[in-house]
Amino acid sequence: MKKVGLMVNPIAGMGADYIRGSGLDFEEVGDIEEETSARDTREIANEMLTRGIDILVFVGGDGTCRDVLDAVGTEVPVVAVPSGVKVFSSAFAVSPGAAANMLDGFIEGSEITEQEVLDIDEDAFREDQLASRLYGYLLVPEVEEALQEGKQASSTDTSSVKNKEEIAKEIIQNLEEDTLYLLGPGTTLKAITDELELPKTLLGIDAIINGGLEGSDLNEADILELLRQYSEVKIIVTPIGGNGFIFGRGSKQFTPEVIKKVGSENVLVVGDKAKVNKLDCLRVDTGEVEVDELFDRSMEVTVGRSEKMVMEVRS
Repeated sequence: MKKVGLMVNPIAGMGADYIRGSGLDFEEVGDIEEETSARDTREIANEMLTRGIDILVFVGGDGTCRDVLDAVGTEVPVVAVPSGVKVFSSAFAVSPGAAANMLDGFIEGSEITEQEVLDIDEDAFREDQLASRLYGYLLVPEVEEALQEGKQASSTDTSSVKNKEEIAKEIIQNLEEDTLYLLGPGTTLKAITDELELPKTLLGIDAIINGGLEGSDLNEADILELLRQYSEVKIIVTPIGGNGFIFGRGSKQFTPEVIKKVGSENVLVVGDKAKVNKLDCLRVDTGEVEVDELFDRSMEVTVGRSEKMVMEVRS
């Protein structure tokens, strides 16, 4: 029988609270305070390693992924369940369901592969720039279509910049009067506000209406308040380069409640043609299966002036 280590960071006793009452045979490892830290992650992961676990399952984002790497290196394989704002490493499963499939695959004897652990450059982040860097590699079960692709940096070459300008002009030409538009993060969305001569938070959610800025760097509460004020609302997002996520990675402000209130039919997708051409599909992982299923269809992606691509959406 395989010995599995489980960590949920930073809540629910790092996993123990979820297991109690499940009927599973388990052993609690380590002691933690009410508030946990990266140090707890590293220490408990290391202690699990000394207890002879065969695989470590953890829930978190890129920061937790780094802490796990620091603690276990490549001594045992891991299953990384995505949860958090920064989830760009290719070591992560595409969804919790995919993570379960990876664990099943490991138990059934799947191959093991190395995958990247990435993290955002914190100095660049403070300057409102998204730049990921390689931190190292973790071992993970190799299960087909379960792993996400790592984040690819946005291109700054002339053709890419021109393409984003064309996308911006296409979107602006079709903006509807008295409709609130919620713009997701990314350089493609920033091209829209640049064309309108408005500021844009590169990593945040901003709102525009009738050619003006209505809100900047919005959180969920801010967005819900705007939804109470405006009856006509649309969301514009762009897929993350490399893995194709339009919801669930880097834009947690678009919560299931926000998406349900706006409606999946009012979500517009735009994308740099070169980036979109490298994707096999779009992906969503909102945290609620019912909301993910709202996108169980193909969607149009605006990739230029009067130019669209139809792409399958997977959860």
